[in-house]
Amino acid sequence: MQEVDRIIAQRLASGVPLVGQVSHYIIAAGGKRLRPAMLLLAAGALGYSGQQRFTMAAVVEFIHTATLLHDDVVDESTLRRGRATANEVFGNPASVLVGDFLYSRAFQMMVETSQMRIMQILADATNVIAEGEVMQLMNMHDASLDESGYLRVIRSKTAKLFEASARLAAVLAGSNALVEAACATYGQALGTAFQIIDDVLDYDGDAAEMGKNLGDDLREGKATLPLIAAMQRGTESEASTVRKAIENGSTEQLDTIAHIVRKTGALEVARNAAAAEAQRAIDALQQLPANQYTAALHQLAAQLLARRT
Repeated sequence: MQEVDRIIAQRLASGVPLVGQVSHYIIAAGGKRLRPAMLLLAAGALGYSGQQRFTMAAVVEFIHTATLLHDDVVDESTLRRGRATANEVFGNPASVLVGDFLYSRAFQMMVETSQMRIMQILADATNVIAEGEVMQLMNMHDASLDESGYLRVIRSKTAKLFEASARLAAVLAGSNALVEAACATYGQALGTAFQIIDDVLDYDGDAAEMGKNLGDDLREGKATLPLIAAMQRGTESEASTVRKAIENGSTEQLDTIAHIVRKTGALEVARNAAAAEAQRAIDALQQLPANQYTAALHQLAAQLLARRT
């Protein structure tokens, strides 16, 4: 990952000081680097050791960071990775425009590979991610959203970049269509499980551990799986309380709603859904060679269910 970080630092260079300030601010905050790590592990599993794996890992991190900058503006978030969001520090215009810079820099880097397949995968992924963001915006304050609608959003908005990251490793390694599809399945399933657990932690996490505010999803009027399950499993009164909070985007009854989510078993429903996705990811690894990198991908999926941040 040190080589990826070196490339990130190198390619953040810009003659416009504010671009560097905002970019370094959010990237220096750390983050899990899950997408680049997954790409590097998958490349290792498939026996690819070329320099382009590091470049592509940096590209997916740039794309991810761009989506975070835009997300925090749309969601009016104030805390990420344990400190003030970039939009809170630099303002919304700077965050949006630097997010645009990171997108365009990522596309410059992928063009340098001269591989049309790589460009196609990442262009398609960024388009689907944008559609997912718009779908989520349309679903705000909609308490009638069901599980299939919820999954459609997170598979577009979150899981698509995971899927693209794993697929890129297969393309770089020159793998056959079966292996490429297995990598894509692994990435999509892992990304879906990751987002479901993230949504669980909004009602069962610790703000200090997570580095972001609890109840943000409710404040934004997002009907996530824990809330959908709580409305399905709770009493009429409990369902009404949750429904009104989603429709109003209110956190006034956050403690009450967190209690309802726990009492109805909605957290277990969501965790079981995440576990099923993690198992789907693990099953996809059967198409990959058995080695230490594939074992690490297996461990990554298995450990995801225990995450607290």
